[in-house]
Order: sequence, then structure tokens, then C-alpha cells
Amino acid sequence: LVCWVIYEKHGIGGLWHGTSAGILKTVPKYCTAIVVKDYMEEFLPQIDRSSPTYDRDRLWRSAAKSAAAGVAGAALTNPLDVIRNEMFKTNKPLVETVRHLHEKTGYGFLSRGLGKNMIAVAIPVSCTIFFTDALIQLTTQDE
Repeated sequence: LVCWVIYEKHGIGGLWHGTSAGILKTVPKYCTAIVVKDYMEEFLPQIDRSSPTYDRDRLWRSAAKSAAAGVAGAALTNPLDVIRNEMFKTNKPLVETVRHLHEKTGYGFLSRGLGKNMIAVAIPVSCTIFFTDALIQLTTQDE
């Protein structure tokens, strides 16, 4: 029903409204997160294999890498979330939306909603990376 109303009001293009900003934010978010995770892999101290808490220490190390990656990805792409949300509110295309935001708030729109974005974006990205790491650790136990 909702799709039909959108189609009736805005045509077939209305069903894809906001997709450009969505794609522009998703790819850099995950690319940034992976680059930061890989950097943290090199930056954090390695875990002592002879430690009695080796497995738990590996998980804590993975949690630190994942959290840093999620926060970096969310912070970098926050402006694109703002743009996408504004596109939905105003029903304007990408370039016109950016122009409107800049005229209205200057560059302040780049950090608008950053706190909420840390919860809405950083946590899911961090969890995705952490659980992937944890599953890899569980399935590839050290010999």
C-alpha cells in the first residue's frame, strides 16, 4: 500500500528516492571501517599465545578493533546520512538537497545528528565486524 501511494504521487522514480545518497554512504562506511580495523590489527599489541586467557584476550582485542572501526565509519559518513534524511523530508534530488542544507546551516549540517548516528550506525557496524571476527576465531582455532 505504501509503495502504491509513493508511486501514485511521485511515479516510478519516487520508489528509488534517496538511493543515491544511500549508496554514497554505505560503500565508504564499510570501506572506512575495514581500513580502520586493519590498521588497529597492526597497531594493537599482539596477544600472548601462552596466556591462560588467550581466547578471551583475542575477543577483547577484536572488540577494540571493531569499536574503533564502527565509530570511524559512522563519523565519516554522517553527512551522507543527513543528506539522505533531508532528501526524504524535502523530496528534492541530491545536489539540490546539499545546496539547500549548505544555504540553511553552512557546513554545520556535516555534524548534525552525529550523536544519534553513533548509536544507529556505529553499533551495527561494530557488531558486524566483531561477530565476524569472533566466528572466524571459533572456526579457526590455533593449532
